[in-house]
Amino acid sequence: MKPIALITGASGGIGGAIAKALASDGYALALQYRSNREAIESLIRSLQPDTPYLPLACDLNDAAAVERMIETLHRTFGRPSAVIHAAGIAPRQALFSDTDDTMLSEVFATNAFAPMRLTRMLDGDLRALQGSVVTISSMWGVTGGSCETIYSASKAALIGFTKALAKELAPSGVRVNCVAPGFVQTAMNAHLSEEDVEAFRLDTPLQRLGTPEDVAEAVRYLLKAQFVTGQVLSVDGGIVI
Repeated sequence: MKPIALITGASGGIGGAIAKALASDGYALALQYRSNREAIESLIRSLQPDTPYLPLACDLNDAAAVERMIETLHRTFGRPSAVIHAAGIAPRQALFSDTDDTMLSEVFATNAFAPMRLTRMLDGDLRALQGSVVTISSMWGVTGGSCETIYSASKAALIGFTKALAKELAPSGVRVNCVAPGFVQTAMNAHLSEEDVEAFRLDTPLQRLGTPEDVAEAVRYLLKAQFVTGQVLSVDGGIVI
């Protein structure tokens, strides 16, 4: 029986790349998405023909909906041994003084509280299977980004959560790690001008932009590395050294 990986944000560029990578490693895929059914169907068509998959439409900010999603997952597939938190949002760039409570609440709800809640709900599965959790933070969660204060803070919270939970679950054989991508070419950055994108490339020591596949390879490593837990793996081309 194939191990099950639950991937949140599977309709996004990074989540989709992670799904494809884990399919090649023999996982059955539980693919959470909020509303972009077209993107999920496109992802499913791109998977290897023998890959078991289960699309799960769910608003991760709705606790009752998350409970129903987990019930469907258990009933249809079984317990996940790998949980990858790839869902996230990035608000418009703005001075902190120009932000408001709505932005604060929305960003923390999706980027921090939702993965915390889901992981707590899956605690029994993870302990029973000695599973593995991978969170997706950001280089701004490591260093902080000007005009991205709330986003940076939410991603920093995810790093703190990763480290603390890794200590807590290690005696049960559960590993918890984090990937902190740099600039990755996804729809989240599509609003940037060509000049801004080129500036990011020039600021990157490896002189190229990241891809979703770069992040997916880091996730694959962390799921396989049995003596690695509580770590933040920067996948940023050398920006954060």
